[in-house]
Amino acid sequence: MTSAAGSRHPADDPHGLAATPVCADGTPESVWVPWLAARAPWPRLDLDVDRLVVLGAHPDDEVLGAGGIMTAAARAGIEVVVVCMSDGSASHPGSPTLTPDQLAGIRHAELDTATDLLDIDRSRWFGLPDGSLADHHHSMAGIVDAVLDERPQASTALLSVWSGDGHPDHEAVGRCASDVAGRRDLPLWMYPIWMWHWATPDDPAVPWNRMLAHHLDSSALAVKHTAIHAFDTQVRPLSADPADGAVLPPHILAHLIRPWEFVFE
Repeated sequence: MTSAAGSRHPADDPHGLAATPVCADGTPESVWVPWLAARAPWPRLDLDVDRLVVLGAHPDDEVLGAGGIMTAAARAGIEVVVVCMSDGSASHPGSPTLTPDQLAGIRHAELDTATDLLDIDRSRWFGLPDGSLADHHHSMAGIVDAVLDERPQASTALLSVWSGDGHPDHEAVGRCASDVAGRRDLPLWMYPIWMWHWATPDDPAVPWNRMLAHHLDSSALAVKHTAIHAFDTQVRPLSADPADGAVLPPHILAHLIRPWEFVFE
């Protein structure tokens, strides 16, 4: 994931001008847990396809938001194709420890390790500029079309980071997924990440009526935990310097290591 600095709360700022720094407390998991339980049972996600193309903006998005879904799909014999759009080089701007190029290389290796742990094929890595994916809509659409064209006869669905997630790169990938899915008449599911941080229960900016749930058994959850912690540059500080702080501190990770994953249809 890239830092939430530069992300926004869609309800307060639909044009994306306000910033929501990662250091903000956000909505604690202790608030989400009883609310989600009270709304249960949530409609279940049905992975009734031959091929699942998973789109992430940064190296770790897909594991954080949908690691359990990807594992379940692969175990069911569904081909899982993971597409990472950006190089992840902007997660620590101003770092005195790693240059952006060094960070990109490390994050690529971390993603390979995480997908190996999840027992799915390694990600297709496209290395577009982290932080400016909105400027590369046509390139991203071409990437997704090329992946889909590999098996045009297969029953395929797209699984993308959510277009309303509050991070400009996440939203750019989500818009791209929406455009491609609409043009090609494909099922599309979207997983939120930053939403759990800025939103509140019953938040009118969130389409709760379109939410589906996927349950992770204890084995799948343990594997997901291990895969998330393969992203060492994101879950631990690079150094004691403030610019090297963890992008995914415990209060953020708490939303992403539940025994449930949620997507919007």
